[in-house]
Amino acid sequence: MKKKIIIVVLLFLIISGVAYFFTHKKQNLEELTLYGNIKIRQVDLGFQVGGKLDKMLKEEGDSVQKGELIAEIDPKDYVLNLQKAQAETAKTLALKNDAVSKFNRHAPLVKGNAISKEEYDSFKNAKDKALADYDSALVAQHYAQNQLEYTKLYAPEDGIVMIRVQEPGSIINAGQIVYSISKTKPVWIRAYVNEIDLGNITYGQKAKITIDSINPQTRKEREYTGYIGYISPVAEFTPKTVQTTDLRTDLVYRIRVYIDDIDEYLRQGMPTTIKLDLKAQNERHRD
Repeated sequence: MKKKIIIVVLLFLIISGVAYFFTHKKQNLEELTLYGNIKIRQVDLGFQVGGKLDKMLKEEGDSVQKGELIAEIDPKDYVLNLQKAQAETAKTLALKNDAVSKFNRHAPLVKGNAISKEEYDSFKNAKDKALADYDSALVAQHYAQNQLEYTKLYAPEDGIVMIRVQEPGSIINAGQIVYSISKTKPVWIRAYVNEIDLGNITYGQKAKITIDSINPQTRKEREYTGYIGYISPVAEFTPKTVQTTDLRTDLVYRIRVYIDDIDEYLRQGMPTTIKLDLKAQNERHRD
């Protein structure tokens, strides 16, 4: 009797195991689940010149548009430098015009020996020096103009202010960070796929993405669409911070899944679940 019970139990376990194997295998062939974290590029912003910080026009959490003015340095000293450079340019222009005029009047006279070769050389050297001085003054004026323009800081990309580092009144150096901005585009997910599943994915493959944040309208996790935009050509050991259903010592390949329908609920480092439809992918390959 005991032998019959043991045999029945063993048969049940075998049948259950076989059924699980084929069911699990079929599921894996139709859909691949990956886990990753959202990555958003951040930009540290600073002035190309130093001085007293006059205005900080954005707070942490504010949105910024590309080309929008977000901060200013007190421009008074830079305005004076530009005015000085402009005055020098005007002076050297007058000297240049005078030297060129004198040279043009006297140059023909050397052929008739009305003036000596030494006098001709003197007029020519004066003209050449005046031209060089004027060119140098123009360069200095352009430099002063650029320095004045650098007292205004503009957003290089659309984004959100993550950190407001400085406050008005601070004395800052050129290159010192005043804002840290998180770019709104692109937003991607860094995930990892093992070697076995690598053959099931390809560039441009569509993906369904969910995050833990609940959508109050649907009462479900927020859903997004995306596509695979990068597959690393080099294998690496699974990072400790990555959630996987396999061993962390396995060699994996890093991928990027770019999100199409970006919104304000996506945050740096947020965990995500990625679903790849392998069945549809395989059907496209057969076609």
